[in-house]
Amino acid sequence: MTDFRATTRTGLASLLSADDPAEAAEAILTEYAQWDMMAPVNGISGRQAILNQAILPLRAALHGAHRRDEIVIGGDNIRAPGGRWVATVGHIVGTHVGDLWGVAPSARLAFLRYGEFHRLNGAGRIAESRIILDLPDLMRQAGRAAWPELLGTEMLFPGPATHDGVCPTTGDGTASLDLVQRMLGDLHVYDPKTGASRGQTGADGTWADDMLWYGPGGIGSNFRWDGFVRDHRTPFLRAFPDRKGGNHYCRIGDGNYAAVSGWPSMTMTHRGDYLGVPATERALTLRVMDFYRCANGRIAENWVLLDYVDLFRQMGHDILH
Repeated sequence: MTDFRATTRTGLASLLSADDPAEAAEAILTEYAQWDMMAPVNGISGRQAILNQAILPLRAALHGAHRRDEIVIGGDNIRAPGGRWVATVGHIVGTHVGDLWGVAPSARLAFLRYGEFHRLNGAGRIAESRIILDLPDLMRQAGRAAWPELLGTEMLFPGPATHDGVCPTTGDGTASLDLVQRMLGDLHVYDPKTGASRGQTGADGTWADDMLWYGPGGIGSNFRWDGFVRDHRTPFLRAFPDRKGGNHYCRIGDGNYAAVSGWPSMTMTHRGDYLGVPATERALTLRVMDFYRCANGRIAENWVLLDYVDLFRQMGHDILH
């Protein structure tokens, strides 16, 4: 039986590496495919437009561009509108020789992080996608800071510690997604004084004691729950104390992995300083992607893509210019 995850992986790789990108696009994308991407690209409708506005600019800006997948999972979406989806994490690798949506080139090797969710049609071609490329981190690699301060550790996204994230063959996807959903349900509610949420750590907690959390440009990565609280959770809740999340269009589980995404997932009000930007009191939304590896009934690793270019534009701050 053909593995739809592997077929999708091959098709996506060919968009960057094939001699004829138009032929590659025809093979993997439906004619009227819809790609919703991070700002400043946003929505692209139709295969030809995707080729012109996303694929060709990537090939031009990153010489020798190719994909290095770290996670490729797939399954049936338990959220409306359902369907079969493939979700991926990895890097587009190449020499950064041209401007890419406002990020000036470094003429050096670059690893551009991606998080993707793709819905397949009955023939296995991509009909719609949500894609976040971490442009702020690409800026950092080019020697230009998007923000005047840092929170966690800025680093290359590592692959899963178990090295089995690409089309996994073991594990229980339903159990993995159930664990993540239990965590999300508890995380949604927190003590406004301490920022604590029940069910996260301890004997009955959903997170492993040695959890690793890999965040996007601006936030960075951290180790253990206390590192996550210090580097991300506390600054975020201080800035957006009324945040509400979990508005997901897709939730899938596959083996020891699960992935969820909302477009947007969060609604909130900017009531405190954040990454050097003073409070604006504006109502904001945030596009979110989370990918999880589970082990022994706990969440061991979490890769996070956030559209911070879009978020900060809503605050009136364009980090690309």
